[in-house]
Amino acid sequence: MSQASTSRTEALEALRLSFKGADGAVRRLRGRETHRPGELSYAQYGLLFALCDGVPRSSRELATAADVSAASVAEMLESLAAAGLVDRVRSARDKRVVLTTLSERGRTLIDERRARYEPRWRAALDRFTDDELHTASAVLDSIRAMVDGLADEHPAPTEIR
Repeated sequence: MSQASTSRTEALEALRLSFKGADGAVRRLRGRETHRPGELSYAQYGLLFALCDGVPRSSRELATAADVSAASVAEMLESLAAAGLVDRVRSARDKRVVLTTLSERGRTLIDERRARYEPRWRAALDRFTDDELHTASAVLDSIRAMVDGLADEHPAPTEIR
């Protein structure tokens, strides 16, 4: 094996391990936050953050944004609405669709969370140049597309008897 291919193999393996480690850290965070009574879960925050741009979103759009099932979104939105964090209205175009927006209380909550975590995010990435961050973003987009392609390629599992 040439030095170039060895270097490429090592770089791909390092990326694989880093990606796997980051994915595991996110899964552990999701698990811990879900079990804290009285606090919002990681997925609920994902729904709220998906509404930060002020654009009303359907349950389907929010499910994609928060990476949860449509059934989970319905349950989460019910509790978020009851807590006064989101507002929900029927679409003027299609009365079957309920659109969700962030309430003022929800905006305040998200702003507080962002103020708490944004400095950590920036500090963790401060040593990288803008070009390196754009490259990292492109790499992650490529991995996401590859994984989505794998999911589309394989049929749903069949029951084993």
